[in-house]
Amino acid sequence: MRFMVIVKASPDTEAGVMPSTDLLTQMGHYNESLVKAGILLAADGLHPSSRGARVRFSGSQREVIDGPFAEAKELICGFWMIQVGSMAEAIEWVKRCPMDDSVLEIRQVFEPEEFGNEFTPEAREQEERIRVHLSAQH
Repeated sequence: MRFMVIVKASPDTEAGVMPSTDLLTQMGHYNESLVKAGILLAADGLHPSSRGARVRFSGSQREVIDGPFAEAKELICGFWMIQVGSMAEAIEWVKRCPMDDSVLEIRQVFEPEEFGNEFTPEAREQEERIRVHLSAQH
């Protein structure tokens, strides 16, 4: 099972305050432990929402909204993608993260078989081609 671990933004991350050397070192060790366990798929931090944009869709209309965005508690500032056997295992790994005064949200990623009959054989083949291509790029 794949899980996205979402790091919620804070006033500091939205202000562009960078983590301390100590926290970066601790996070490096944590990330290495995820790699050594063979469960880390991706991990990155995000720039503040002031450097972002949103695109709102309404029928054929597209509206671009430049950041920053209100309500830092609703924003994210980073993520991990991990692959483990269960939500319980994901929680155990996340509890080891060296965070202070933070909120991490864990969300399971849909797998193709979970989409049911609406995910046609043609769509499944297309999805597989995309995954193969992405894998070859990296």
